[in-house]
Order: sequence, then C-alpha cells, then structure tokens
Amino acid sequence: MSTRTAVLTPQAEDFPQWYQDVLAKAELAENGPVRGTMVIRPYGYALWERMQAEVDRRIKAAGAENVYFPLFIPQAHLHREAEHVEGFSPELAIVTHAGGRELSEPVVVRPTSETVFGEFMAKWVQSYRDLPLLLNQWANVVRWELRPRIFLRTSEFLWQEGHTAHATRADASAYARRIHNDVYLAFLRDVLALPVQAGLKTDVERFAGAMDTLTCEVMMRDGKALQMATSHELGQNFARAFEIAYTDADGERQLCWTTSWGSSTRMVGGLIMAHGDDGGLRLPPAVAPVQAVVVAVKDDPDTTAAVARIEQELAAGGVRCRRDERTDVGLGRRLTDWELKGVPVRVEVGPRDLRAGVASVVRRDNAERAATALDGVGRFVRDALEDAQRALAAEALARATQRTRSVDSVEAAIDAARDGFALLPWSRCGRQGERRLNEHGVSVRCLQTLAGAVPDGLEGDDDLVAVVARAY
Repeated sequence: MSTRTAVLTPQAEDFPQWYQDVLAKAELAENGPVRGTMVIRPYGYALWERMQAEVDRRIKAAGAENVYFPLFIPQAHLHREAEHVEGFSPELAIVTHAGGRELSEPVVVRPTSETVFGEFMAKWVQSYRDLPLLLNQWANVVRWELRPRIFLRTSEFLWQEGHTAHATRADASAYARRIHNDVYLAFLRDVLALPVQAGLKTDVERFAGAMDTLTCEVMMRDGKALQMATSHELGQNFARAFEIAYTDADGERQLCWTTSWGSSTRMVGGLIMAHGDDGGLRLPPAVAPVQAVVVAVKDDPDTTAAVARIEQELAAGGVRCRRDERTDVGLGRRLTDWELKGVPVRVEVGPRDLRAGVASVVRRDNAERAATALDGVGRFVRDALEDAQRALAAEALARATQRTRSVDSVEAAIDAARDGFALLPWSRCGRQGERRLNEHGVSVRCLQTLAGAVPDGLEGDDDLVAVVARAY
C-alpha cells in the first residue's frame, strides 16, 4: 500500500483518471501528435523491453525463430482470405498515394501479418521435411482506433506475432496450446504476477479467420477484464488461400495447418491497472527495470560513499539498481517519485543510519520499513524482492477470487459483472444469452471446463463455463 496519495486521483474516485495520472507522473507515455498514437518515454520503454525479453526467451525455447516482414501489405492480399479482411476492414489504414503520385494498387499498413506470412510460407514450404515452420516477428502494427487509450487501445502499437505451419491439425493445435501455456500463461503468472482466466473464445469473439482462439484474460483493479494475449488455431483457411502446401512422405500434395499468436504493449497497461495503487505503480521485481534504488538522505561524503558501496554490492548480486544522490531535491519529492515509478525496494541511507551501522529498507508493495545491518543489506534486499514478487501475486489472486462469483443466469452474470467476473454455465447462456450480455456492455471473455482448464473445443456444452465480464 502507499503512504502518499495526494499526487494522483484516487482509484475509488475515478479509475480512468487515476490511470492517466500514473502514465503522466510515472513518466511512462503520452499521446503522440496524431490522434490514437503514443510516445513511450524511456521508463515506459524500459518496462516494455523487460517484458519483450522475457516473452522472446520463452518463444525461442518453444522453437520459433525471429524474422521481419514489411510494414506495407498489398490490399489484394487481405482479400484472399475473406473472413480475415471482413474482420479487420473497419480498422485498416490504407495508403493510396506515395512518391507524389497515386499508387496503381493501394497498400495497407499492416494490422497483422497472416497474409504476408502466408505468401512467403508458401514459398518456403515444399516438403514435409520443411515442417513445422515456426516464425515470430517483433514489430509495430496499425489498427485505426476510434476510442484510443494509451497502451490499451492505440492506432499504432508494438507487439510480437507468431506464425507457424504444420503437417497435421494435431501438431498445429498442440503448438498453439504450447505457446498459450509455456509462453503467455507462464509469463503472465511467473513474471507479471497476475492471475489469469484462460480459455477459448466464443464464435463471436474469436480471431477473424480462426477455427479456435485461446485467450488470457486478467482482472484489473476496477473489476474489468483485459485480454493480455491470444493464440489462434487457423486450420487450413490461410493455407488454402495462400497455397501453403507440402509433399508428404508418400509424394502426395497436402495443405498445411497454420497458427498465429500475439501479445502487445497492452500488457504494460494491464500491469499498471492490475497492481497499481493510489501511490502509483507497483512493479513485480521480475519485470521492474529498476528493482532497488539506494537513496542518499543527506549531502554528506560518508553517506555518498556508503550509497555507492551498497549500489555496487546489489549490482554484483544481480539486482537491477540505481542510486539517488540528488540531495538538491527535497527527500519527500524524491521518495514520492520512486514510489510513483513502482520501484519494488528502496534503501535509504543517512548520517544517523551510518552511525547506527544500518540502512532503512522500504518495500513498495506493502510500504513495510525495516532496518538492516549495512553488512547484510544485499542479502536483505534480495530476500525482500523475492517476497514482494510472491506477495503481489498472492494479493492479485485473492482480489480476483473475491470478486469472481458463480452464477446460474444471464441476469445474475450482468449484475456480477458490475464490479468483477461471473462464472456462468454455458448451457445457461449460449449464443442467445451472449447477445443479451452484449446489449448490457458485458461479454463472454472465454469458455473453460468445469475444472477451469482450456477445453479442446466448443462441443460438450454441459461441461463448459463462461467467464463473463465488462472489458477494456
């Protein structure tokens, strides 16, 4: 919890304004010069880089390799998969003029890259020996957003998009689930310390052109859901449209089965809204760009030397740290700044501490302050970081559990979704109930089995539970 609340609008008073305050005062991002775009400031980008590195490591462990494809896609490409272009049509940015003249064929600024990947996969796959083909791209995409919010919905954003081709449906399905489980779920839970509702999207909500979409939905502190990552089984729709085929071991020509999957800078917004409090950010140590800051309380040579020694000790122990010797700035202002930025641990050192042979260590997640011996400060900080990671995860899980209600009717689900999630048997909802939910600004975020697992498909209605919520 925070000890300073005056600089931000309280969450309980105006959650959207609190979010905007955090973006500005923690120096994360601001609006760009074109409506719907954003400028990500150094601290915000450092946070994204930590997320990117963690996700990228997991993607590579799953066998995918990074590539890069063009920003511009011929408009005709999108029309080769009709459902796909229909799904993205309202969001497309289309270039009709370039180089001072009208283009003979308009080009689309990529909203996603299934179509251009499809064209080149068709060239690169010839034999069963070329499969599976596992590719990933880190890039920017453009989807013209009518109601932009920084990190959550912007006309241009950063993301990764994976695209794969497989010999069989079973192999493609297994890989889509591997990405869902080993990359996205593992990252969101283990690094971002978030509780995830995982499941399948309904026919209405799934990705345009997909057979199935697996999703990770997380509850924000205002009770709304945010979709954090998705993995799609595309079947043979794109393979058929782009002739992605291979010669099998018997010499027969077969269509491939493909997948796509992605996560974006939306995760930064989700992290802010899931863990932040009235004092600003609260960052899990695993993803924090700065895990510990060492603050000099006074402008004193001995204090300055002690701060430098502690910083060096922490860095040698693998802690991402920074020292703050800006004694020309008031101490209260400096402490508030670090609290706003969500640095997990703060070490404060002054002349009085040095005389006592201790340093004050303050945790951002719970505001607990403790004195520790100077010769043991490194070990103390590392232990505090480990405990803060666990504590944030436990707190978020407890909050989500407390605000998730099991209900037995669409009306009860609408009521529960006012400030949390509802779990509604799909047999009590169905397509008709989903339409009624949508009329009240509520949606089925995903479908799970009774045990909370991701189902193999949407068959077997009696065994499916709908996770219902209002969403960003």
